[in-house]
Amino acid sequence: MSLQGKVMRDGLLEKRSSGLLQLWKKKRCVLTEDGLRLHDCKGSGGGDAPSSALSSKAKELRFERMATVDCVEYKRGLVYFTVVMATGKEIDFRCPQEGTAWNAEIALALVRYKNLLAVQTGRNRHLSKANLGSTGEDEEL
Repeated sequence: MSLQGKVMRDGLLEKRSSGLLQLWKKKRCVLTEDGLRLHDCKGSGGGDAPSSALSSKAKELRFERMATVDCVEYKRGLVYFTVVMATGKEIDFRCPQEGTAWNAEIALALVRYKNLLAVQTGRNRHLSKANLGSTGEDEEL
């Protein structure tokens, strides 16, 4: 089940590992309409070059399982932020402060996804009521 939506941003982020040492590891990140895909960076490709070699295995953070983007902090030219999953799991990231920060783009994409979902739910509810209520009982004469 791979994220296939339109690519909105592609570049490097650093993710804090969940291990004992909690080291920062560079990840190649692809933000789509459906979520965030994290690839391990192979080799020592520096910079924000999306063409860095990728691992074939990617971790997917789908918007349907994401609750919010939280905890924004600015220190020494870096933006630190946390992605909170629906399960309560927190995933820490950091990126350079220059340009549009990743946290803002992820948060906007998450809001866009949830709004679209709400519109679809409302539309389905409306259609469902229209189909159930077509017996003529609710119509005025």
